[in-house]
Amino acid sequence: MSPGRRPRKNASAMRMLGKQLSAARHAAGYTQRTLSEHDEVPVDEETIASMEQGRRLLKPDLAEIFDRVLDCKGTLSAGVDNLPEVDQFPLFAEKFMEQEQEAITMSLYANQVFPGLLQSEPYARSVFRSRVPGYTPEKIESLTTARIERHKVLHGEEPPEVSYVIWEPVFHLALSGGRTQHREQLLHVRACMDLTNVTVQVLLLESTEHAGLNGPFVLMETPEHQHVAYTETQRGSLWVSDPNEVSILASKYAMLRSQALTPKQSRVWLDGLLGEA
Repeated sequence: MSPGRRPRKNASAMRMLGKQLSAARHAAGYTQRTLSEHDEVPVDEETIASMEQGRRLLKPDLAEIFDRVLDCKGTLSAGVDNLPEVDQFPLFAEKFMEQEQEAITMSLYANQVFPGLLQSEPYARSVFRSRVPGYTPEKIESLTTARIERHKVLHGEEPPEVSYVIWEPVFHLALSGGRTQHREQLLHVRACMDLTNVTVQVLLLESTEHAGLNGPFVLMETPEHQHVAYTETQRGSLWVSDPNEVSILASKYAMLRSQALTPKQSRVWLDGLLGEA
């Protein structure tokens, strides 16, 4: 195990802790949605559901918040502190953001919005404002701050190698910020293109081939050289660790790279779009 890297947690123990969280929530009179809307709670109802099902890890900071909000008197924090550890990577076990912090390589295909690490602060804020049902202003700011904090991943001493293939419509989506914010976001992506550890390729609308029609996905390589994938839908997310399924997505990504503009062509293309913006 890499120095300083946190061990993985036992999946069955996580499910038990999730049941405790669910029981405490019911006892306090909250639904998953109303709990997510509490001013002190920085996560959405889908994340709460995932933690209660044992698919996402309840972190110490969240356990402290839930202990306070649900009047658990430290029970959840004690449960987190005593989760048994395992060395293997458990399916559905941890949040995407934790894996993002540890990955040594990442490959992402995006066809809806710019990936989180490429989002400027105003753009990220607009993404969260677009959510239905809507977040409170306080939660929007909390989530935006957390997303921008993640940008440190690209600028560390040993940053991961990150490859993006982004479908052209994403570059034209201005969200709610108008022309000025749209240009700021495009300039932010253009600056990321110059990072030595980041590769961005544009898949044009005029392309007659498209290997990513089933939707966006992320491929990751862990420090132990394990290959995993992550996909999202309207109402949830899915970790993929089965080697055969990961291999299929890796093949899709390789095909997408061959169908997209080269990194150099993509920089020239974006320079042209900025000239028109």
